[in-house]
Amino acid sequence: MHKKLFIPGPVDVRPEILEAMATPMMGHRTKEATALQKGISEKLQKLFFTESHILLSTSSGTGLMEGSLRSLTAKRAVVFSVGAFGNRWFQLAQSNNVPADHVEAEWGDPTFPEMVDKYLSTGNYDVFTITHNETSTGVMNPVEAIAEVRRKYPDVLWLMDAVSSMGGAKIEVDKLGVDVCITSTQKSLGLPPGLAVCSVTDRALEHGKQVKYRGSYLDLLELYKYVEKKPFQYPSTPSLSHMFALDKQLDYILNVEGLENRFARHAEMAEITRAWADEHFKVFSKKGYESMTLTTIANTKNISVGNLNKKLGELGYQISNGYGDLKEKTFRIAHMADRKVDELKELLAILDKIIPEML
Repeated sequence: MHKKLFIPGPVDVRPEILEAMATPMMGHRTKEATALQKGISEKLQKLFFTESHILLSTSSGTGLMEGSLRSLTAKRAVVFSVGAFGNRWFQLAQSNNVPADHVEAEWGDPTFPEMVDKYLSTGNYDVFTITHNETSTGVMNPVEAIAEVRRKYPDVLWLMDAVSSMGGAKIEVDKLGVDVCITSTQKSLGLPPGLAVCSVTDRALEHGKQVKYRGSYLDLLELYKYVEKKPFQYPSTPSLSHMFALDKQLDYILNVEGLENRFARHAEMAEITRAWADEHFKVFSKKGYESMTLTTIANTKNISVGNLNKKLGELGYQISNGYGDLKEKTFRIAHMADRKVDELKELLAILDKIIPEML
Protein backbone atom coordinates (compact mmCIF):
# COMPACT_ATOMS: atom_id res chain seq x y z
CA MET A 1 0.00 0.00 0.00
CA HIS A 2 1.33 3.40 -0.95
CA LYS A 3 1.49 5.79 1.96
CA LYS A 4 0.72 9.47 1.59
CA LEU A 5 4.03 11.09 2.44
CA PHE A 6 4.15 13.98 4.89
CA ILE A 7 7.91 13.68 5.26
CA PRO A 8 10.63 16.18 4.26
CA GLY A 9 11.48 14.37 1.07
CA PRO A 10 11.12 12.43 -0.97
CA VAL A 11 7.63 13.75 -1.58
CA ASP A 12 4.66 12.32 -3.42
CA VAL A 13 4.94 13.06 -7.14
CA ARG A 14 1.97 13.79 -9.38
CA PRO A 15 1.25 11.00 -11.91
CA GLU A 16 1.85 13.21 -14.93
CA ILE A 17 5.32 14.06 -13.64
CA LEU A 18 6.14 10.38 -13.15
CA GLU A 19 4.89 9.79 -16.70
CA ALA A 20 7.17 12.53 -18.00
CA MET A 21 10.13 10.66 -16.49
CA ALA A 22 9.28 7.76 -18.79
CA THR A 23 9.76 9.88 -21.91
CA PRO A 24 11.91 7.93 -24.40
CA MET A 25 15.60 8.79 -24.36
CA MET A 26 17.36 11.01 -26.87
CA GLY A 27 21.01 11.78 -27.40
CA HIS A 28 22.20 14.11 -24.67
CA ARG A 29 24.40 15.99 -27.18
CA THR A 30 21.55 16.68 -29.58
CA LYS A 31 19.92 20.01 -30.36
CA GLU A 32 16.77 18.69 -28.68
CA ALA A 33 18.64 18.10 -25.41
CA THR A 34 20.19 21.55 -25.62
CA ALA A 35 16.75 23.10 -26.11
CA LEU A 36 15.38 21.13 -23.15
CA GLN A 37 18.17 22.27 -20.84
CA LYS A 38 17.94 25.86 -22.06
CA GLY A 39 14.20 25.96 -21.36
CA ILE A 40 14.68 24.49 -17.89
CA SER A 41 17.35 27.06 -17.03
CA GLU A 42 15.19 29.97 -18.14
CA LYS A 43 12.23 28.70 -16.13
CA LEU A 44 14.41 28.17 -13.06
CA GLN A 45 15.60 31.76 -13.30
CA LYS A 46 11.98 32.81 -12.83
CA LEU A 47 11.54 30.50 -9.84
CA PHE A 48 14.78 31.75 -8.27
CA PHE A 49 14.01 35.39 -9.11
CA THR A 50 17.46 35.69 -10.61
CA GLU A 51 19.28 36.65 -13.77
CA SER A 52 22.35 34.67 -12.71
CA HIS A 53 23.51 31.47 -14.36
CA ILE A 54 21.70 28.22 -13.62
CA LEU A 55 23.68 25.00 -13.33
CA LEU A 56 22.17 21.50 -13.27
CA SER A 57 23.85 18.62 -11.48
CA THR A 58 22.99 14.92 -11.57
CA SER A 59 23.46 14.61 -7.81
CA SER A 60 21.68 15.39 -4.59
CA GLY A 61 21.72 18.92 -3.20
CA THR A 62 24.66 17.88 -1.03
CA GLY A 63 26.69 17.51 -4.20
CA LEU A 64 26.32 21.18 -5.08
CA MET A 65 26.88 22.17 -1.46
CA GLU A 66 30.20 20.34 -1.55
CA GLY A 67 31.05 21.63 -5.00
CA SER A 68 30.35 25.28 -4.20
CA LEU A 69 32.22 25.23 -0.90
CA ARG A 70 35.28 23.55 -2.43
CA SER A 71 35.20 25.55 -5.66
CA LEU A 72 34.80 29.00 -4.16
CA THR A 73 36.62 29.13 -0.80
CA ALA A 74 39.99 30.74 -1.44
CA LYS A 75 40.64 31.93 2.12
CA ARG A 76 38.26 30.65 4.81
CA ALA A 77 34.57 29.88 5.17
CA VAL A 78 32.29 30.47 8.13
CA VAL A 79 29.42 28.00 8.40
CA PHE A 80 26.31 29.19 10.22
CA SER A 81 24.24 26.21 11.35
CA VAL A 82 20.77 25.90 12.84
CA GLY A 83 20.57 22.11 12.76
CA ALA A 84 21.79 18.88 11.23
CA PHE A 85 21.89 20.08 7.63
CA GLY A 86 23.68 23.27 8.56
CA ASN A 87 26.24 21.05 10.27
CA ARG A 88 26.60 19.17 6.99
CA TRP A 89 28.18 22.28 5.43
CA PHE A 90 30.94 22.07 8.04
CA GLN A 91 31.39 18.33 7.57
CA LEU A 92 31.83 18.94 3.84
CA ALA A 93 34.40 21.64 4.51
CA GLN A 94 36.39 19.34 6.77
CA SER A 95 36.33 16.37 4.40
CA ASN A 96 37.49 18.59 1.52
CA ASN A 97 40.24 20.26 3.55
CA VAL A 98 38.52 23.65 3.20
CA PRO A 99 39.47 26.00 6.06
CA ALA A 100 36.25 26.76 7.95
CA ASP A 101 34.77 27.85 11.26
CA HIS A 102 31.52 26.47 12.63
CA VAL A 103 28.93 28.70 14.31
CA GLU A 104 26.01 26.66 15.61
CA ALA A 105 22.87 28.24 17.02
CA GLU A 106 20.89 26.60 19.79
CA TRP A 107 18.60 24.16 18.04
CA GLY A 108 15.24 25.77 17.45
CA ASP A 109 16.80 29.21 17.10
CA PRO A 110 17.72 30.88 13.81
CA THR A 111 21.00 32.40 12.72
CA PHE A 112 20.50 35.96 13.88
CA PRO A 113 21.91 38.77 11.69
CA GLU A 114 24.06 39.96 14.59
CA MET A 115 25.88 36.62 14.53
CA VAL A 116 26.69 37.03 10.85
CA ASP A 117 27.86 40.60 11.43
CA LYS A 118 30.13 39.53 14.29
CA TYR A 119 32.02 37.00 12.19
CA LEU A 120 32.12 38.78 8.83
CA SER A 121 33.42 41.94 10.51
CA THR A 122 36.66 40.12 11.37
CA GLY A 123 37.72 40.07 7.72
CA ASN A 124 38.78 36.44 8.12
CA TYR A 125 36.37 35.01 5.58
CA ASP A 126 35.68 35.09 1.86
CA VAL A 127 32.68 32.71 2.06
CA PHE A 128 29.77 32.16 4.44
CA THR A 129 27.00 29.57 4.33
CA ILE A 130 23.39 29.78 5.45
CA THR A 131 20.72 27.09 5.55
CA HIS A 132 17.57 28.85 4.42
CA ASN A 133 15.26 26.13 5.71
CA GLU A 134 16.42 23.51 8.23
CA THR A 135 14.34 20.34 8.18
CA SER A 136 15.73 18.91 11.43
CA THR A 137 14.58 21.85 13.59
CA GLY A 138 11.88 23.36 11.40
CA VAL A 139 13.63 26.75 11.37
CA MET A 140 13.52 29.16 8.43
CA ASN A 141 16.31 31.70 8.69
CA PRO A 142 15.63 35.47 8.42
CA VAL A 143 17.51 35.82 5.14
CA GLU A 144 16.17 39.31 4.39
CA ALA A 145 17.70 40.62 7.63
CA ILE A 146 20.90 38.66 6.97
CA ALA A 147 21.05 40.22 3.50
CA GLU A 148 21.03 43.69 5.06
CA VAL A 149 24.05 42.82 7.21
CA ARG A 150 25.86 41.11 4.36
CA ARG A 151 25.71 44.29 2.24
CA LYS A 152 28.37 45.70 4.57
CA TYR A 153 30.73 42.96 3.34
CA PRO A 154 30.31 42.85 -0.45
CA ASP A 155 33.52 40.90 -1.00
CA VAL A 156 32.28 37.87 0.97
CA LEU A 157 30.45 35.22 -1.05
CA TRP A 158 27.10 33.94 0.24
CA LEU A 159 26.30 30.25 -0.34
CA MET A 160 22.77 29.20 0.59
CA ASP A 161 21.10 25.82 0.99
CA ALA A 162 17.49 26.20 -0.16
CA VAL A 163 17.10 22.47 -0.77
CA SER A 164 13.88 22.10 1.24
CA SER A 165 12.32 25.50 0.53
CA MET A 166 12.82 26.55 -3.10
CA GLY A 167 9.46 26.16 -4.78
CA GLY A 168 7.59 26.40 -1.48
CA ALA A 169 8.70 29.80 -0.23
CA LYS A 170 9.49 32.98 -2.13
CA ILE A 171 13.27 33.37 -2.31
CA GLU A 172 14.34 36.41 -4.31
CA VAL A 173 17.93 35.40 -4.95
CA ASP A 174 19.13 38.55 -6.71
CA LYS A 175 17.40 40.90 -4.30
CA LEU A 176 19.02 39.08 -1.37
CA GLY A 177 22.42 39.06 -3.03
CA VAL A 178 22.99 35.32 -2.74
CA ASP A 179 25.96 34.15 -4.83
CA VAL A 180 25.10 30.45 -4.95
CA CYS A 181 21.58 29.22 -4.15
CA ILE A 182 21.12 25.46 -4.15
CA THR A 183 18.07 23.23 -4.29
CA SER A 184 17.18 19.70 -5.37
CA THR A 185 14.21 18.00 -6.89
CA GLN A 186 12.75 15.74 -4.18
CA LYS A 187 11.33 18.35 -1.83
CA SER A 188 9.31 21.48 -2.61
CA LEU A 189 9.78 21.09 -6.36
CA GLY A 190 7.75 17.88 -6.25
CA LEU A 191 9.92 15.50 -8.28
CA PRO A 192 11.76 12.25 -7.50
CA PRO A 193 15.28 12.61 -6.05
CA GLY A 194 18.33 12.66 -8.28
CA LEU A 195 18.83 16.16 -9.68
CA ALA A 196 20.18 19.31 -8.03
CA VAL A 197 20.26 22.86 -9.36
CA CYS A 198 21.86 26.11 -8.36
CA SER A 199 22.18 29.71 -9.39
CA VAL A 200 25.68 31.17 -9.44
CA THR A 201 26.85 34.75 -9.92
CA ASP A 202 29.61 35.97 -12.20
CA ARG A 203 31.53 37.31 -9.23
CA ALA A 204 31.47 33.90 -7.56
CA LEU A 205 32.86 32.27 -10.69
CA GLU A 206 35.56 34.92 -10.95
CA HIS A 207 36.47 34.50 -7.27
CA GLY A 208 36.75 30.75 -7.70
CA LYS A 209 39.63 31.16 -10.14
CA GLN A 210 41.84 31.71 -7.11
CA VAL A 211 41.14 28.16 -5.89
CA LYS A 212 43.63 25.68 -7.35
CA TYR A 213 42.10 22.36 -6.29
CA ARG A 214 38.38 22.51 -6.97
CA GLY A 215 37.77 18.84 -7.64
CA SER A 216 36.38 17.69 -10.97
CA TYR A 217 32.80 16.42 -11.24
CA LEU A 218 31.41 19.09 -8.90
CA ASP A 219 33.68 21.97 -9.93
CA LEU A 220 31.26 24.83 -10.51
CA LEU A 221 33.74 26.70 -12.68
CA GLU A 222 34.25 23.75 -15.01
CA LEU A 223 30.50 23.17 -15.20
CA TYR A 224 29.96 26.79 -16.18
CA LYS A 225 32.92 26.79 -18.57
CA TYR A 226 31.43 23.84 -20.45
CA VAL A 227 27.95 25.39 -20.52
CA GLU A 228 29.46 28.63 -21.83
CA LYS A 229 31.49 26.88 -24.53
CA LYS A 230 28.68 24.55 -25.59
CA PRO A 231 25.52 26.39 -24.54
CA PHE A 232 23.28 24.38 -22.21
CA GLN A 233 25.35 21.23 -22.45
CA TYR A 234 27.17 19.52 -19.58
CA PRO A 235 30.52 17.68 -19.42
CA SER A 236 29.02 14.47 -17.97
CA THR A 237 25.92 12.56 -19.02
CA PRO A 238 22.88 14.24 -17.43
CA SER A 239 19.72 12.58 -16.16
CA LEU A 240 17.43 13.33 -19.06
CA SER A 241 14.55 11.60 -17.29
CA HIS A 242 14.70 14.12 -14.46
CA MET A 243 14.94 16.94 -16.95
CA PHE A 244 11.82 15.83 -18.80
CA ALA A 245 9.99 15.79 -15.49
CA LEU A 246 11.43 19.07 -14.25
CA ASP A 247 10.52 20.83 -17.47
CA LYS A 248 6.91 19.69 -17.15
CA GLN A 249 6.73 20.53 -13.43
CA LEU A 250 8.14 24.01 -13.95
CA ASP A 251 5.46 24.66 -16.57
CA TYR A 252 2.87 23.63 -13.99
CA ILE A 253 4.39 25.75 -11.22
CA LEU A 254 4.79 28.87 -13.37
CA ASN A 255 1.77 28.70 -15.67
CA VAL A 256 -0.91 26.56 -14.02
CA GLU A 257 -0.67 27.07 -10.27
CA GLY A 258 1.36 30.27 -10.44
CA LEU A 259 4.21 31.21 -8.13
CA GLU A 260 2.27 33.44 -5.75
CA ASN A 261 -0.53 30.88 -5.42
CA ARG A 262 2.03 28.18 -4.70
CA PHE A 263 3.69 30.24 -2.00
CA ALA A 264 0.30 31.12 -0.49
CA ARG A 265 -0.72 27.44 -0.38
CA HIS A 266 2.46 26.52 1.45
CA ALA A 267 1.95 29.39 3.90
CA GLU A 268 -1.63 28.26 4.58
CA MET A 269 -0.57 24.67 5.24
CA ALA A 270 2.20 25.89 7.55
CA GLU A 271 -0.24 28.02 9.56
CA ILE A 272 -2.73 25.13 9.88
CA THR A 273 -0.01 22.74 11.06
CA ARG A 274 1.45 25.19 13.57
CA ALA A 275 -1.98 25.89 15.03
CA TRP A 276 -2.60 22.16 15.42
CA ALA A 277 0.85 21.65 16.96
CA ASP A 278 0.40 24.41 19.50
CA GLU A 279 -3.04 23.10 20.44
CA HIS A 280 -1.84 19.56 21.11
CA PHE A 281 1.94 19.82 21.63
CA LYS A 282 4.30 22.71 20.91
CA VAL A 283 6.09 24.00 17.81
CA PHE A 284 9.79 23.30 18.32
CA SER A 285 11.23 26.23 16.37
CA LYS A 286 11.39 29.74 17.81
CA LYS A 287 8.25 31.76 17.13
CA GLY A 288 8.61 33.96 14.09
CA TYR A 289 11.22 31.71 12.48
CA GLU A 290 9.11 28.69 11.55
CA SER A 291 9.51 26.86 8.26
CA MET A 292 6.98 27.26 5.47
CA THR A 293 7.46 23.72 4.20
CA LEU A 294 7.73 21.61 7.36
CA THR A 295 6.78 21.87 11.02
CA THR A 296 8.94 20.30 13.72
CA ILE A 297 6.82 19.56 16.80
CA ALA A 298 8.14 19.08 20.33
CA ASN A 299 6.89 15.76 21.73
CA THR A 300 5.58 17.28 24.97
CA LYS A 301 3.28 14.31 25.65
CA ASN A 302 6.09 11.76 25.35
CA ILE A 303 4.20 9.54 22.96
CA SER A 304 6.09 6.91 20.99
CA VAL A 305 6.60 8.56 17.62
CA GLY A 306 7.65 5.21 16.16
CA ASN A 307 4.36 3.64 17.23
CA LEU A 308 2.42 6.66 16.02
CA ASN A 309 3.95 6.31 12.57
CA LYS A 310 3.22 2.58 12.59
CA LYS A 311 -0.46 3.28 13.25
CA LEU A 312 -0.47 5.98 10.57
CA GLY A 313 1.15 3.57 8.15
CA GLU A 314 -1.68 1.09 8.63
CA LEU A 315 -4.02 3.85 7.49
CA GLY A 316 -1.87 4.87 4.53
CA TYR A 317 0.02 7.89 5.90
CA GLN A 318 3.56 8.65 6.98
CA ILE A 319 5.15 11.49 8.94
CA SER A 320 8.75 11.82 10.16
CA ASN A 321 10.32 11.13 13.51
CA GLY A 322 12.74 13.68 14.88
CA TYR A 323 16.12 13.84 13.18
CA GLY A 324 19.29 12.62 14.88
CA ASP A 325 19.43 13.70 18.52
CA LEU A 326 15.83 14.91 18.23
CA LYS A 327 14.45 11.44 17.48
CA GLU A 328 11.40 10.73 19.69
CA LYS A 329 11.89 14.17 21.24
CA THR A 330 10.18 15.72 18.24
CA PHE A 331 8.25 14.66 15.18
CA ARG A 332 7.89 16.38 11.85
CA ILE A 333 5.00 17.02 9.48
CA ALA A 334 6.04 18.18 6.03
CA HIS A 335 3.65 20.29 3.96
CA MET A 336 5.48 20.88 0.73
CA ALA A 337 5.47 20.36 -3.02
CA ASP A 338 2.04 19.51 -4.43
CA ARG A 339 0.41 18.48 -1.16
CA LYS A 340 -3.10 19.95 -0.89
CA VAL A 341 -4.61 21.74 2.10
CA ASP A 342 -7.47 19.22 2.30
CA GLU A 343 -4.99 16.32 2.39
CA LEU A 344 -3.19 17.96 5.29
CA LYS A 345 -6.46 18.42 7.15
CA GLU A 346 -7.24 14.72 6.62
CA LEU A 347 -3.92 13.77 8.21
CA LEU A 348 -4.47 16.05 11.21
CA ALA A 349 -7.96 14.64 11.73
CA ILE A 350 -6.51 11.13 11.80
CA LEU A 351 -3.85 12.24 14.29
CA ASP A 352 -6.63 13.65 16.47
CA LYS A 353 -8.14 10.18 16.66
CA ILE A 354 -4.93 8.18 17.11
CA ILE A 355 -3.00 10.28 19.63
CA PRO A 356 -5.56 10.21 22.52
CA GLU A 357 -5.49 6.40 22.32
CA MET A 358 -1.72 6.47 22.92
CA LEU A 359 -1.77 8.59 26.08
